[in-house]
Amino acid sequence: MTVQAIQEPEVFVYLSQILGRPVQDGQGREIGSIADVSANLAELYPSVGTLRIRRRGEMSALYISWQDVTQANGSILSEGSLKEAPGLGENELFLRDALLDKQIVDTNGAKVRRVNDLQFLRSHERLHLVHVDVGFRGLMRRVGLERAMDFLLQSLFDYELPNQFISWKYVQPVSSPDLLRLSITQNRLAQLHPADLADIIEDLDIHQRAAVFQSLDVETAAETLEETDPRIQVSLIETVAADKASDIIEEMSLSEAADLLGDLPKDKAEGILNEMEQEIAEDVKELLAHPEEEAGGLMTTAFLSVPPEATAGQVLEILHREAMDLDFVYYVYVMDPRERLLGMLSLRELLAAAPEARVADLMDTRFVTVRLNEEPDEIAEQFAKYGVMAVPVVDREQRMKGVIPFRNLLELVAPKLGK
Repeated sequence: MTVQAIQEPEVFVYLSQILGRPVQDGQGREIGSIADVSANLAELYPSVGTLRIRRRGEMSALYISWQDVTQANGSILSEGSLKEAPGLGENELFLRDALLDKQIVDTNGAKVRRVNDLQFLRSHERLHLVHVDVGFRGLMRRVGLERAMDFLLQSLFDYELPNQFISWKYVQPVSSPDLLRLSITQNRLAQLHPADLADIIEDLDIHQRAAVFQSLDVETAAETLEETDPRIQVSLIETVAADKASDIIEEMSLSEAADLLGDLPKDKAEGILNEMEQEIAEDVKELLAHPEEEAGGLMTTAFLSVPPEATAGQVLEILHREAMDLDFVYYVYVMDPRERLLGMLSLRELLAAAPEARVADLMDTRFVTVRLNEEPDEIAEQFAKYGVMAVPVVDREQRMKGVIPFRNLLELVAPKLGK
């Protein structure tokens, strides 16, 4: 039995050139054509494992192990090599079904791309998948117009259309064969910047977004949510169970967590809050009590405050111990027992101070505050006028209730900074 293959001495072979090749038995009789090839996608450069043969006039397919194929003028199959079931191993998928016309994520460009073709390398009678073709040339090759396109571009414009390949070592399936991702490591998207990952997720459809989001670890999922459009935030968090959603939201800044929970249906938000650690849940509930468009809704309560008698050395020890639980660490706020703000000092001033120095002697008592019900435009004016990285929020009794970091008002502040 013979599979008519790409003739030597071709070193590289494309999937589009393999598909449709006729298959013959030992007497030269055609029994079908190659409909697909399988490979173990967990391998660094997967080798072809099984051929799917479409039989003319038949609904069912036959399968041939690539190991049963010996290369001659064509490819000679040993007797009894045809099977009615593929018998695929773990992580082994048929490549046409899994890859062609499917979307991938390019970690270099942080863009969603479409697979137009696959490139294999011939090596020791094996075919190894080495590149994903995401370019227009790959699409033209599949429809049989590559040579015509080259002739036209060369003769009219003296131009040769380049290949656009992505190495397979950067490609991995995500939870289903219908969605692929590129990753510097073999099993995570966490190497991408959260802002880039958020852009990628926003480019996918709702089902693909859920697949990518659910594949992320808790910390990466939280960072990505903070960079994602609020409407998409809601749709993503609704795809996971309340216990996992609570773990993710606990990793977000308190202000971002409150904004997200405030946009969720009431029963969903309450279910997540019930799963969260009590202390964090209470802080979030406090923020939820304030309208989003006022200072109380923009602030975070996860800031560092110390009494005036604390020393610089003691504050650094506290900061070292609690930094991971704080949303904002650029300033240290000095408060009296009644939680009234006495002064503040920057992290730079703290690091430069002698360990035994008291913060009461180091703090700056010239500070600006805003009230809980302050409007965004008024808050933005304070940022722009005083050039601070955060603004404390106080109540009517001048008790400090939270801090608005610069980032929370970046879109409002940026136009004013140019004045």
